[in-house]
Amino acid sequence: MKINSTWILSFLLLFSGLAAHGQYDPKKVCRIEEGRLVFTLDQRWTQSQRREVARMYDLDSLVMAGAFALWPVIRENHDTWTTRKLDANRFELSKEPVKKGPGIERPGKIFLLDDDLVDMKTNLERESVPFGVNRFTRNTVQQISPGKVRFYLPGHLKARAVFLSGSFNGWATLKTPMKPCDSGWMVTLNMLPGKYTYKYIIDGKWVGDSYNKLGEDDTYHGVNNVFFCYNYKFVLNGFNKARKVIITGSFNNWNKTELRMVPFRGSWLLSMYLREGTHAYKFIVDNQWILDPANKVTRPDGKGNRNSFLSIGDTMYFRLNGFQDAGKIAVAGNFNGWNPAELFMEKSAGGWQLPYVLAAGNYEYKFVADGKWMTDPANPFKTGEGEQANSVLVVKPNHLFKLERHSDAKKVSLSGSFNGWSKPGYHMVLQDGVWSLPVSLKPGKYTYKFLVDSKWIIDPGNELWEDNEYGTGNSVLWIEP
Repeated sequence: MKINSTWILSFLLLFSGLAAHGQYDPKKVCRIEEGRLVFTLDQRWTQSQRREVARMYDLDSLVMAGAFALWPVIRENHDTWTTRKLDANRFELSKEPVKKGPGIERPGKIFLLDDDLVDMKTNLERESVPFGVNRFTRNTVQQISPGKVRFYLPGHLKARAVFLSGSFNGWATLKTPMKPCDSGWMVTLNMLPGKYTYKYIIDGKWVGDSYNKLGEDDTYHGVNNVFFCYNYKFVLNGFNKARKVIITGSFNNWNKTELRMVPFRGSWLLSMYLREGTHAYKFIVDNQWILDPANKVTRPDGKGNRNSFLSIGDTMYFRLNGFQDAGKIAVAGNFNGWNPAELFMEKSAGGWQLPYVLAAGNYEYKFVADGKWMTDPANPFKTGEGEQANSVLVVKPNHLFKLERHSDAKKVSLSGSFNGWSKPGYHMVLQDGVWSLPVSLKPGKYTYKFLVDSKWIIDPGNELWEDNEYGTGNSVLWIEP
């Protein structure tokens, strides 16, 4: 995506997802007419047809969400696009081309999103932070039930139309209309837990939520408001005489002042968004650190203390067969700061095991048996060499890398932008003549290469590649939502 493009068009087009019918000629999409640059777009285009048009005219892709907007769209450089509806399915976008020297700037600076990219950006933002707490001076955004959020805009009773736009709808300008009520405007949405950004559009003018104290730069010299859809509530019963109670944990780097709890009917409460995974935490009651008395799950921190633990998501198991004579076996990895004195396994039939919750992703870990570090003997996927080798755990894999016609190679590894181009990267496993490795990747673009017996090669089974600074090329992988 060319986020820094000079011309940015956020016009939204209703897309039904049905196959196009009638004539489709991508060569007639763009033309110069009476000194104006004109695009003719059709809501019946399929996704493949949209992408063909995007490639032909050097557009990033086409937006197909929302509804027809029949007014000019103006951005920070004051470029104005005029829209004209041709029939039930087609409309035109036109503007005066920007002069650049003796010629005309090519139309490759237009930025249009498509449905997949909208979903991708929404998911990435939603899970982009480990936790979140809302800061409102008035309850203009309320979570009325799990997964259901009500947006309320007070006043503006004389406005003709109000729309809600944000990361949850791809910043569509007309997709989420608000309904007038006796004191303002309102709309209720279904939302997954996580972080979202938003603004209101009042009679075509973008307006922020003045009652929301959380905001971030919108890259257009303004601010987008931030809202968190909650999925967890911390509760500490009793301590009625306490003056201040703080909740802190691994999710906020054990900040001792950030998350102050609220007294309510003999308890202390704080609702928040917590990202999927396992979290260590404690309460601080008038400067005294205490475990959660209502939670029996505690673990040592390796410093002589213990922490309470909670998990959000599906449980998986670390297992180690044998070692029945060992006194203590722990799991340590990049998911717990490689702490060897926190996650102790329990003896089970024929070995050891530890139930644990991790969000989707790729993790490195080792077992620590009576102080001795070792990789997982039952896991063929590893990274690094010798004493620096770690086992690789893939939670909820969504892509399988494969390399064929190299069955005679002694060692094949995978490295790319998803693991910092580490060398030798993730070791692949040979099975039935094919080297393979499952991974879990968030939606987006990745570059990668295979390392075959110390020789870098691009993926012969992938036609997508791009040049690199060494002139040897990198394979390109797109993970869609």
